[in-house]
Amino acid sequence: MASTPTSIAALILAAGQGTRMKSRLAKVLHPIAGRPMLGYTLAAVEALAPDRIVVVVGRDAERVEQAFSERATFVHQARQFGTGHAVLTAQDALADHRGDVLILYADTPLLRPETLVEMVRAKADSAADLVMLTARVDVPGIVIRDAAGAVARVVEQTDATDEQKSIEERNTGVYLVSSEFLWKALAGVDDRNEQREIYLTALVERAVADGRRIEALRMRDDEEAIGVNTRVDLAAAAAVVRRRKLEELMYAGVTIVDPATTYVDVDVEIGADTLIEPNCVIQGETRIGEGVHLKPGCMIESSRIGDAVVMGPNAHTRPGTVLGRGVRIGNYVEIKNSILGDGVKADHLSYIGDADVGAGASFGCGAITVNYDWKDKNRTTVGENANIGCNVNLIAPVTIGTGAAVAAGSTIGEHVPDHALAVERGRHRNIEGWVTRRERKAGKSD
Repeated sequence: MASTPTSIAALILAAGQGTRMKSRLAKVLHPIAGRPMLGYTLAAVEALAPDRIVVVVGRDAERVEQAFSERATFVHQARQFGTGHAVLTAQDALADHRGDVLILYADTPLLRPETLVEMVRAKADSAADLVMLTARVDVPGIVIRDAAGAVARVVEQTDATDEQKSIEERNTGVYLVSSEFLWKALAGVDDRNEQREIYLTALVERAVADGRRIEALRMRDDEEAIGVNTRVDLAAAAAVVRRRKLEELMYAGVTIVDPATTYVDVDVEIGADTLIEPNCVIQGETRIGEGVHLKPGCMIESSRIGDAVVMGPNAHTRPGTVLGRGVRIGNYVEIKNSILGDGVKADHLSYIGDADVGAGASFGCGAITVNYDWKDKNRTTVGENANIGCNVNLIAPVTIGTGAAVAAGSTIGEHVPDHALAVERGRHRNIEGWVTRRERKAGKSD
């Protein structure tokens, strides 16, 4: 008979030095598909709605805390003496917690919330004191079972015999353990091993010695246990996250022509019936509506793209861009920090930066909003249904009125009234015979 689930506290170990990353940035802050590594572990445990989340930090503690200040309580492990020592560092922060403690790692970003839910169910159903995740993956903790198949202990690879090293089942280091047993067990752990560290794996041996119940839960997908220690691992984890994201989008009704050449960050949202062609990159907190068509080579950064927008090929929206319904952005057009109303068109080789553009307006080939005066970024306002001709420069701050038109080749730095035509060009004149005279003069000099 299943027992009633108890309250849960999550304890995330994030204090490692990350020396193999060879980086000035703390390992747990390295981004994976647009989200810092620690953010994945936090998101996984938040799905359980735990009573509290405690993160043990070490290197660059202040930067880590600043990045996730509203999502957890932080404790500082000044010196690292193993995983068991890291957990003991958090004992005061969890002193009043009565229930289960979920222990996991910031550098294991592929762990799914569903797996953690399975752990909770397994512990409740079996009334175990300890549930541990195991997998067939290259991690140091080797699971040793007795003749009856029950878990007997976990041996670190550095302390293992050659025979033990051949065992495929490995301990992921993720535990769900009763708080009462956790602190009692760790109080008696010593550091008599090759690394002179306090191993968290000693929990298993203590549970066996005390006759407590242990449940070893095999992961359904071994790749969830992959840890990130190097830049190679980081790239491998990012590839998994991107694949999962694209699969999620396709199952939700998004057409992705070539997933192998499509890069979508994990927090991007895309509506159904959107078509994404090859070599598109979509980053940050981008939101894309329904029925959008992204032609090859588009790049979208932290933008809001309305329904039925058509972009590309090779179009670029930079952070702060908002495109209304039915906007059309064509070849080599760049939009930056601008709001374009419904139905705006900019089909060729244009730059629209720091602008507010009314519905139905259009930009000809080579039109530019000149937003920077070497000191400040200034905004351009273009009214509804205004027409901006080819090779026009709009010198911000400037306003183009509703229904106004700007003739091709003009440079405009003053307000254009509603429904007016603005023309600003040098006067055209022909110098008859100039080319012939030049050629003759050149011939004489030779």
